[in-house]
Amino acid sequence: MIRIANLVKKYGEVSAVNDISLDVKAGEIFAFLGPNGAGKTTTIKMLTTLLQPTSGSIEIDGLDPIARSTEVRRRFGIVFQDPSLDQELTAYENMQLHGVLYGVPRAPRHQRTEQLLKIFELWDRRDDPVKNYSGGMKRRLEIARGFLHTPKILFLDEPTLGLDPQTRNQLWTQVKALNEQEGVTVFLTTHYMEEAERVAQRIAIIDHGRIVATGTAAELKQQTGTDSLEQAFLTLTGTSIRAESATSADAMRAMAAMWQRGRR
Repeated sequence: MIRIANLVKKYGEVSAVNDISLDVKAGEIFAFLGPNGAGKTTTIKMLTTLLQPTSGSIEIDGLDPIARSTEVRRRFGIVFQDPSLDQELTAYENMQLHGVLYGVPRAPRHQRTEQLLKIFELWDRRDDPVKNYSGGMKRRLEIARGFLHTPKILFLDEPTLGLDPQTRNQLWTQVKALNEQEGVTVFLTTHYMEEAERVAQRIAIIDHGRIVATGTAAELKQQTGTDSLEQAFLTLTGTSIRAESATSADAMRAMAAMWQRGRR
């Protein structure tokens, strides 16, 4: 479903992504892990048509995201690290707007909205303005919205950041259920190692722009001789504290704005 071959992204002399190759299978939940500034966000931007590679190739469902960006965008949903909901609209209105932008016909759009809001336990609050929602409710709504147009791939960039354990557990239960029922491929980033170990069938770890390991959680622990995925991660990437990458906060907001304009 996702194929990356010898992918490179340079900013001047700096290689943000340095010759990475990956294959993600259809219907797989795949975790892409790395320290701050390792190249995760840059990779996601290239996968989602928001950034062109310096060299290398990408296929999304067999399509080149540079040559056929509009077709590729219809095949995936994305939940950004920073909020992208319209706070003045209700949950139902946010879902409907998304469906209109993706060209989902009226009847299926309403049916799908109801289905997803019920799955994510937001149906009873569908007519409330999003500005009155808790952080966890907003996150569930963003993920529900990402599923609305029945994408083949859903990209989740740190979707549970700042959520309490109960909300995180509930959210992943809902995402895994849709993954199994609809066969949607999930490509996620997270800093919660136990989360990645619980939900992902395979994991890739990127550091300094390079893939340093790929495999199941059990394989990564065996490879590093450690007892937990967190220990394996630290063994592979080191224990020094990393600075935030340049593509955090403000850049992610700009990325979301570009995405909204591009869908129009």
